[in-house]
Amino acid sequence: MAGFIDSVLTGFPVWALYLIVFLLPFLEASVLLGFVFPGETALIFGGAVGTQNGASLTLLMVLAVVGAVSGDAVGYAVGRRWGPRLQATRLGRFVGEERWVVTEAFLLKRGGTAVFFGRWTALLRAMVPGAAGMARLPYRTFFVYNALGGTLWAVACVLGGYLVGSAVGRYVTSFGYVILGLVVLAITVALVHRRRKRHSPASP
Repeated sequence: MAGFIDSVLTGFPVWALYLIVFLLPFLEASVLLGFVFPGETALIFGGAVGTQNGASLTLLMVLAVVGAVSGDAVGYAVGRRWGPRLQATRLGRFVGEERWVVTEAFLLKRGGTAVFFGRWTALLRAMVPGAAGMARLPYRTFFVYNALGGTLWAVACVLGGYLVGSAVGRYVTSFGYVILGLVVLAITVALVHRRRKRHSPASP
């Protein structure tokens, strides 16, 4: 089993790792994927696996930053152009009118700083770009805070995963990868289940 884990980590295609690190943060706000799968999970995974298969740390960070910033820019454009229609869709109703209103009020009150700090919370990270477009936050303001927050967030996630993966590879046996993988999987499943329960119509 340990040998299988080693082969998966070292044999994971580099091009697929680059694609994941770019695509998942891009889709997080542009199509609200963040409500289902938090983007930092993909970036931490990419950084950790990158230590095992020879991926470029610099390229991983660049792709993560570009994916995060450009994805939020698309989310802003969608919210500005189709905001009311977006809220009327099944996904928009799943989010809930109250959350849209609260997020928009947060943006109107805090402006660009709401974009920056929203980047560090999974729920706000998916909602803030579209809500910023709906609230007509000036794009220049949105761009500056989005670029700053997206860059710091993406670099921190990838670099953190890379350092953890390096430490695991140096000090932990192959069996440790199995334990680490199970822990990460359990945490991810628990977070997704908790988020779905919180957002379900039956929840208070």
